Amino acid sequence: MLATFLIGLREGLEAALVVGILVAYLSRIGRRDVLPRLWAGVGLAIALAVGIGAVLTFGAYALTTQAQELIGGLMSLLTVAMVTWMIFWMQKTARTLKRSLEGGIDRALSTGGAWAIVAIGFVSVAREGIETTLLLWSMVQSFDDTPAALLGALLGLVASVVLGWLLARGMVRIDLRIFFAWTGAFLVVVAAGVLAYAIHDLQEAGVVPGPFSSLAPVDASGAVTTGWAAFPFGWAFDVSGAIPPGSPAAALLQATVGFMPQMSWLQVVAWTLYLAIVGTIFVRGLRRRPTRPVTPSTTDSTIDSTDAPAPAGTDAPASAPHPSPSPAPKPQGAR
Repeated sequence: MLATFLIGLREGLEAALVVGILVAYLSRIGRRDVLPRLWAGVGLAIALAVGIGAVLTFGAYALTTQAQELIGGLMSLLTVAMVTWMIFWMQKTARTLKRSLEGGIDRALSTGGAWAIVAIGFVSVAREGIETTLLLWSMVQSFDDTPAALLGALLGLVASVVLGWLLARGMVRIDLRIFFAWTGAFLVVVAAGVLAYAIHDLQEAGVVPGPFSSLAPVDASGAVTTGWAAFPFGWAFDVSGAIPPGSPAAALLQATVGFMPQMSWLQVVAWTLYLAIVGTIFVRGLRRRPTRPVTPSTTDSTIDSTDAPAPAGTDAPASAPHPSPSPAPKPQGAR
């Protein structure tokens, strides 16, 4: 529940902030008459995300076990790609998100087409909706307690809607820069775990060599070797005796850092490389300073300023420096 709650909270809040920016801008320019079209687009995006989740969940029952493992592994790889792209997309465009959304609204209103506003609402939410569906589906496949995982995601989405509404009303203020930085780092770790589980599924399907293939090294008893001697197609470690696969500790570790009591060498290598490469790029993006100062928002709406949150401790603009006194005039005749 903890992992899926944080995912639902993070992804839901992104969508809530986007919708809040659109609603606030339409209200400010006096075009609340087109809000029903915007909400229609949002509703279609939510229906699409739910539909994809239903197809992935119930469609797998008609497949063979090997096909299920293959589909699960490929969808997990797609999930990792989408999550990685969205993490860096949000990191890059967060400061210009409001201007981009408002520009899209202006262009849609100028064309006069009813479907233009619907399309903006749909596209703005569909990205987060599809990403959330794929990520949650991939994580639920690796958990034994599916109801708890889905309940955590639902609670996270509800909390994100409430928090987005409170932000829009100005009833609560949070440093969104810090929030998205920490949750982005969490998603990097989660994506590394999903990648490791994708490798596990593909190995079970026989697509990727591993402990389930003929290339796996075996000992004298015929069991697959574990440890350094098993590199690269055997088991890297097996601590099932100390951490049972169905225990709460195993579930918590798998949900947070992608740890499984028994992992193959390819899983460990994929997890380590992803975390090292993507994590390094993500941290460098956090440390990168903007090339120009961010102008404080002049609107009264709290949510209008969420696209470019200031760093912690800089919520209030700095006071202008006092002008330096002009030098005293020189006496006449002085050199």
